Amino acid sequence: MIVIPARMASNRFPAKVLADIGGVPMVVATARRVSEVDRVVIATDSEAVREVAEAYGFEAVMTSSSHQSGTDRVAEAVRIVGADAEEIIVNVQGDEPFIEPEVVRKVYEKTKKTATSKRPAMMVSCYKYIDSDAAEDPNHVKVVTDHEDYALYFSRSKIPYDRDPHDRWKGHLGIYGFIRRTLETFCTLEESPLEKVEKLEQLRALWHGYEIAMVEVSSRSFGIDTKEDLEKAKRIFGV
Repeated sequence: MIVIPARMASNRFPAKVLADIGGVPMVVATARRVSEVDRVVIATDSEAVREVAEAYGFEAVMTSSSHQSGTDRVAEAVRIVGADAEEIIVNVQGDEPFIEPEVVRKVYEKTKKTATSKRPAMMVSCYKYIDSDAAEDPNHVKVVTDHEDYALYFSRSKIPYDRDPHDRWKGHLGIYGFIRRTLETFCTLEESPLEKVEKLEQLRALWHGYEIAMVEVSSRSFGIDTKEDLEKAKRIFGV
């Protein structure tokens, strides 16, 4: 199951999930991109978003407006629709209207594989290689991994520091795969100090000693955080 959290409130770009992308609302464009991978459920706190989603033929559920993170919203949606404890749940952000289906599929397959591996992970996510200029951007989260591509740390800072010059950093994409039971466990964990500092909820899992498995992907997509991002994306993707 793919769950797309879509809240209306956004400090930098209010109501962005309903912004026009090639003639359809952003959340609908995102849902269409990933619908070939698995069942899609849109989780929202807005009647307007629910009505739009259903008008375009997508399943939508109303969730609490008090959630502090998209993951908490996803967990509530999964409870509402009654997913099985072993079902694979992929969290795709509602502001990813250009995400490639193959990226989501790789996270899905890695989640399925990791669940039965000798080194199970609480969650799975993905990265793509980025250059030095992109790595300087604090809005583009970086991840460092171990020899088996499990996350060691995520940061808005440029990590690893290039004491010896190199030209490739791992840029994190905010797509997360869970098994429903691990999703529920994640949502019971207390917010961590590192999470508060970096404003990155995945650090909660690492802080509490859980593993995050990573998978390398190739992607041109990026999240739409601002109106400037939207205009840039429209130029790049020709919409």
